[in-house]
Amino acid sequence: MTVVLRLVLLGVLITVSSCSSLYFPPPPQAPLLTQKGEFSGGIHTNVSQNTALQGAYALSDHIGVQGSASFLRSDKKQSFFGSKKDRKYEEHDFGELGLGYFTRMRDQRVLEFYGGYGFGHGKRTETTEGVSQTFNGRLEKFYVQANFSKKESKTWHFFDRDWPVSYGMALRASYLQLHDFTIDGKPQPTEDNVFLEPISFTRITVLGPIQFQMISGSNFGLRHRKYLKAANSVFQLGIIVNLGGQEGRR
Repeated sequence: MTVVLRLVLLGVLITVSSCSSLYFPPPPQAPLLTQKGEFSGGIHTNVSQNTALQGAYALSDHIGVQGSASFLRSDKKQSFFGSKKDRKYEEHDFGELGLGYFTRMRDQRVLEFYGGYGFGHGKRTETTEGVSQTFNGRLEKFYVQANFSKKESKTWHFFDRDWPVSYGMALRASYLQLHDFTIDGKPQPTEDNVFLEPISFTRITVLGPIQFQMISGSNFGLRHRKYLKAANSVFQLGIIVNLGGQEGRR
């Protein structure tokens, strides 16, 4: 349970300390497919109210497709210790489609590689001392990602029950562009950035194919940008379901 508390605290601290950006990264999807006909689906969210629905399907024994849709509506103070009248309203809608290769390795390990395209919209309105400013833009993304998980024999014991636990990691690299960018309706120069998102995940089997998942990681922007930067948390909590796959933890 100590690990869980540390991950939750880390997510809260990252969110509280983050600066504004028009991009809220959806959690990297790691379906860990193992054979033709397998389906993986899930729902994730975090304290920033960034919620994602994800799904993946194995077209063959080594080729898989994946897709996700994420949504955010947030109305909060601009800073944790600031005035309640200084507000920040944020909207973010984003979708991703990807195609990739997966394989089962020795000791029931799973390795996946995906590439894909993402698109969406970001909007933020900041109100300070009664004066509002609105930032608006269209988002477009190209990404590549690698996922890895291996069998673990460790179990957690609490509530008088053993809970099977598995671990994994993923690395996503994304090229993101901000199009049709305006401030208070006035056109602004476009921005782009390259993001690296290394994450680790822990999965706890709850019942049958249902697993609780915790994602913790970082988001690095390789270019210095003012409105398209790595400023929002990758931390997520969610539920995933894998149906039709091979036996063994992933």
